[in-house]
Amino acid sequence: MEFEEKTVKSERIFDGVLLHLVREEVLLPNGKTSVREMIRHPGAVAMIPFTSDGKMVMVRQFRKPLDRTVVEIPAGKLETSDKEPLVAAIRELEEETDYRAEQWSELAVFYPTPAYLDERITIYLAEGLTKIENSLPMDEDEFIEVLELTYDEAKALQESGEICDSKTIYAMLYWEMRLLRERIEG
Repeated sequence: MEFEEKTVKSERIFDGVLLHLVREEVLLPNGKTSVREMIRHPGAVAMIPFTSDGKMVMVRQFRKPLDRTVVEIPAGKLETSDKEPLVAAIRELEEETDYRAEQWSELAVFYPTPAYLDERITIYLAEGLTKIENSLPMDEDEFIEVLELTYDEAKALQESGEICDSKTIYAMLYWEMRLLRERIEG
């Protein structure tokens, strides 16, 4: 069965600083038409940074859509000047945490909510962290507390709901699998 929908008409409803809302009329595989409303996003990066003593670096910040403070892995949107996502990841880690990583590995690319949002997040593993001075300045509208958490501390924050976003929950699952693999191998 063919699943592809063909765009018949596209209309920009809203152009914001970060997000763009689009309404499209689509032709369905059965020949009928339907309407799709979508948010266009430039994409983002996130990183799972580990300190030399095995702690994960996370950030605490207020998220207006939730109207509360949450704990997340460091992340940021792609800028038009970013040639590749890794450039943005390196910048965001330094801006948000004052850390620089020696080793970077791409772990995954995922779409958090593909039903209505085209945001693509590339997640990296960042290791060999070094605390730096004179790091890149944080965005003027960001207020962040940097945390270095053990697995048990992070798990407690997840269970309390303070860690609640998909990219950080993915990072927690990655960490669990890493710990499990170390136990099995070691």
